Amino acid sequence: MAAVTTLVQRWRAAVRGVGVAGDDADLDAAGVYLLGRWSEPQRQYHDVTHLAAVLDVVDRFADLAPHPDRVRVAAWMHDAVYDPRALGDANERDSAEFARGLLDTLGAPAEVADEVARLVGLTAGHATDADDPDGALLCDADLAVLAGPPASYAAYASAVREEYGHLSDEEFTAGRIAVLEHLLDLETLFRLPAVAGEWTPRARANLTAELSLLRSRSASSAADPPPTAG
Repeated sequence: MAAVTTLVQRWRAAVRGVGVAGDDADLDAAGVYLLGRWSEPQRQYHDVTHLAAVLDVVDRFADLAPHPDRVRVAAWMHDAVYDPRALGDANERDSAEFARGLLDTLGAPAEVADEVARLVGLTAGHATDADDPDGALLCDADLAVLAGPPASYAAYASAVREEYGHLSDEEFTAGRIAVLEHLLDLETLFRLPAVAGEWTPRARANLTAELSLLRSRSASSAADPPPTAG
């Protein structure tokens, strides 16, 4: 309960910071509602633990962004809609629209609602412009898990597989390989100078190790003889 209360307080402070002037009770209710979304049963990785981890990174490097409270609010919104069965970037697009709608309802300035929605949309591909420090902070915070110790990365990868339990091993492997290849093909995986030098080699090592494992499994599966009839 204490952790929930603390998160709601962090939410309230962030929305106050972007210009929302509603009653504390209304803002707290919105925070509790958001935490309910982050606690949905289909989430094994994209859950409250991930939300808190992203917020922690944003707080740690808040002085690197001109509008850190906008980034904090975007962190709350970036997986507010999450359906593992959705196609393409539907979750990110729906989360962006959800963010705009919720902030409009709470009375946020239109400019803020639009900017938060834009930031949320960036998490679909994690590619930001060089002159977008707010976007860089959000995307780097979202991808920070990639630079964790191997055991932590393995736990993350396992949780992602659980979220996609509706897919066969072959379907998941093909899709996951595409995701890993996209991340490794990014010109810059992390954009914040404060973390890029340390995080990039660790993240690339983790991604490459998982990609090699999945490619090996895929090759092994393709080489297996078909089952005999009877």
